[in-house]
Amino acid sequence: MTSEHQRLALLLFGVFVAVTLAITTWVSRNRRGSAEEFYAGGRLFTPMENGFAIAGDYMSAASFLGISGLIALFGYDGLLYSVGFLVAWLLVLFLVAELVRNCGRFTLADVVAARMNERPVRIAAGTSSVTVSVLYLVAQMVGAGTLVALLLGGEGEAARAWTVIGVGALMVIYVSLGGMRATTWIQIVKSVLLLGGTIALTVLVLLRFHGDFDQLLLTAAERSGHGEAFLAPGLKYGGDWTARLDFISLGLALVLGTAGLPHILSRFYTVPTARAARRSVVWAIGLIGGFYLMTIVLGFGAAAIVGPEAVRGSNAAGNTAVPLLALDLGGGADTTGGTVLFAVVAAIAFATILAVVAGITLSSSASVAHDLYASLRRRPAGPRSEVAVARVAAVGIGVVAIGLGLLARDLNVAFLVGLAFAVAASANLPVLLYSLFWRDFTTRGAVWAVYGGLIPAVALVVLSPVVSGSPESLFPDVDFQYFPLQNPGLVSIPLGFVAGWLGTVTSAEAPDAAKHAETEVRSLTGAGAV
Repeated sequence: MTSEHQRLALLLFGVFVAVTLAITTWVSRNRRGSAEEFYAGGRLFTPMENGFAIAGDYMSAASFLGISGLIALFGYDGLLYSVGFLVAWLLVLFLVAELVRNCGRFTLADVVAARMNERPVRIAAGTSSVTVSVLYLVAQMVGAGTLVALLLGGEGEAARAWTVIGVGALMVIYVSLGGMRATTWIQIVKSVLLLGGTIALTVLVLLRFHGDFDQLLLTAAERSGHGEAFLAPGLKYGGDWTARLDFISLGLALVLGTAGLPHILSRFYTVPTARAARRSVVWAIGLIGGFYLMTIVLGFGAAAIVGPEAVRGSNAAGNTAVPLLALDLGGGADTTGGTVLFAVVAAIAFATILAVVAGITLSSSASVAHDLYASLRRRPAGPRSEVAVARVAAVGIGVVAIGLGLLARDLNVAFLVGLAFAVAASANLPVLLYSLFWRDFTTRGAVWAVYGGLIPAVALVVLSPVVSGSPESLFPDVDFQYFPLQNPGLVSIPLGFVAGWLGTVTSAEAPDAAKHAETEVRSLTGAGAV
């Protein structure tokens, strides 16, 4: 990239970072310091504000960079991510949003522990939440590193590493100083920027083809080198049965994983009532749905205008398709329009990453403090003590995410998020649904459901082609691949549900009918909700 690209993009990066730090500083001066303020922003946000913040939390680097890249490289098969990410919200709307808001206070464990022996359940749910959050964070770190590597050209390896470290440092500052209120406003600002940038690029792509979407698809198929196969299923997930099962596994993980993501569940606690939580989700579905429709245009637009070979040449996983598309739409590498549009898109992508990592770090540090620390302490922890631990935990989680982000820098960011969704669907969703809807569910069942999904999901990822055994693996020079699928969801999600059932039916503990009745009434009516 030319020096103009670098200067302008870095200037816009700097402006966004300055604005977000100003928001964080302003909020930190006006906060009360209570646990409710730190974890839930005082529950003062309106449904529209929270809907924009949920959309900001969800529309991550995986969506903006990864999905468009996969569509540009693999055509129809890349669409699965767009469809899966959106359809998942129907499950959240109908089964989760209101009930979680009524039953919990700050974290997933609050919902599960309401009718169980708290300590083992909180430790299990807290461990699972932190694992999912760290996996999700790694994807954002990889996206940040990829952007800067593109910006600085082939010389950018050291800068890529420092970018990952810088993003980690910023997310710790956002969370430690501003808590949920600052994080929410950063996500709202980011949502508006991302949707504005995506709409502008979509309009420019369609104008290039005079509004003819058929022509866009035909040109993309022609430039792909695969012809009509580019527009049909099977380019990435076709062929043998392993690839087809991987397709089903990924679809299950994407559709079921959203309802188990800790940073999405924690957003329902930032509004005053369950009705407001449901209306937040309706706002979020509208915003997210529009965005994913546009990623389809951007993906095929990148294939048609930039070409899969150019995308692959810039980044093998396809993560740079949208910035390269913006460069071409603006007039090319040596034009003012190309420079400006590229810099704006790169800055929006960077803003997307910063906002998402802030939300994920907050929810995972809340799990460490509110669930793990409070349960492992012999004496009850006070709210101020919990908040102090959450701030320290943010630093530790940041360090782990930075290390893993540097290790996984060559993987597609949408693919990495697919793994996080698989772990969330395997460990968090079974225990959440059983707690809300199964009268006989017991403490042993809850603990077994979490570990019965979490351990197989993580173990199968470690033993999969993602980690070893192929040139694209994290460790290409070693081979301990024993599980053929790249995404473990097809095996680990059923295991989570089976383990929860088995733990319950073999438990000597009698189900507490009174507590179940109380939880049921609270979840459905909001009576007694905080």
